[in-house]
Amino acid sequence: MPHTAGRHFLQIPGPSNVPDRILRAIDRPTIDHRGPEFQQLGLEVVSGMKRILNTAGAVVIYPSSGTGAWEAALMNTLSPNDKVLMYETGQFATLWKNLATRLGLQPEFIGGGWDGGVDAAAVEQRLREDKAHAIKALCVVHNETSTAVTSNIAEVRKAIDRAKHPALLMVDTISGLGSIEYRHDDWGVDVTIAGSQKGLMLPPGLAFNAISDKALAASKTAKMPRSYWSWEEMLGPIKNGYFPYTPATNLLYGLREAIAMLEEEGLDNVFRRHDRHAEATRRAVMTWGLDMPCKNETEYSSVLTAVRMPEGHSEIAFRKVVLDNFNMSLGSGLGKFTDKVFRIGHLGDFNDLTLMGALAGVEMGLALAKVPHHKGGVDAAMASLTENEIKSIT
Repeated sequence: MPHTAGRHFLQIPGPSNVPDRILRAIDRPTIDHRGPEFQQLGLEVVSGMKRILNTAGAVVIYPSSGTGAWEAALMNTLSPNDKVLMYETGQFATLWKNLATRLGLQPEFIGGGWDGGVDAAAVEQRLREDKAHAIKALCVVHNETSTAVTSNIAEVRKAIDRAKHPALLMVDTISGLGSIEYRHDDWGVDVTIAGSQKGLMLPPGLAFNAISDKALAASKTAKMPRSYWSWEEMLGPIKNGYFPYTPATNLLYGLREAIAMLEEEGLDNVFRRHDRHAEATRRAVMTWGLDMPCKNETEYSSVLTAVRMPEGHSEIAFRKVVLDNFNMSLGSGLGKFTDKVFRIGHLGDFNDLTLMGALAGVEMGLALAKVPHHKGGVDAAMASLTENEIKSIT
């Protein structure tokens, strides 16, 4: 491959760009994972993740992708043939449902149109109908990256409570954590699933479960077979800063640095930054005259923006034009949205000028690919950022 000058713009919705500061933290000698130096590292990252997740409860860290944490959540709390209620918000909700099926569970999917988040009223109605409490868990995706939709988890919790149903609430916030607000304890979540490669700004390879007391109690009677994913195996050692097997030591160095970076900026400031960039991106999309799948403004994601291609135009071909001409990777359409929707990631270690470069690449790509659009999206995004900056200093 010939050398391409300048940085590559990785504008997919994860893995996100890894900051130099985290790369430098990872680039250290591996240490004895049974020694005192590692113990200090283990204690620091577990306590730090509790702060990021907003929980006082148990947190475990797996050397895996987020899919592993999906499986761990189900395997530790459920028994074969248990019924699980899930909500179809997009491709990742669908993949989690498929995993549950393969594990021998009985998932029930509340169908969605891939244009909105979890309907708390529909969840409440279905749980009220379940008089025998056969449904053992409700599994939902907080930030659905295939559709750029964020669900209101606090309202989902209220729906469960109104139905007076004992189902566990499991939430996938793999793409949300570290980019948008998430409150495990306050929202009454029983099991949170998270990953390292999105808002935490790390390479792929770490996954997390935050666990409520209710979920821990369920794990004592759950009958799904488990070994590598066992919370019981993890929780004893991790309380003392250790792992029951060889940990991903160098990624844990990076995790410690990522936690420090998020807390130095301040989580509220991190969330406001993501909100600003998302709003500016949406302004650009609307100015271009393109459509977004999400129909409810209150559910727009601040992690990424999904953009629907005009009829007769291929997102695959468009993304190739952008990559070949501007060295920028955009997110592909997934599942039902394959070749219909492209996605602009604006998460992680990301600032105003990076966003403007990304949106300029999109606008130039639309012109080169002869995709029907109106000019001026970049100008609209700049105006949005400037307006927000003026508000912040007045």
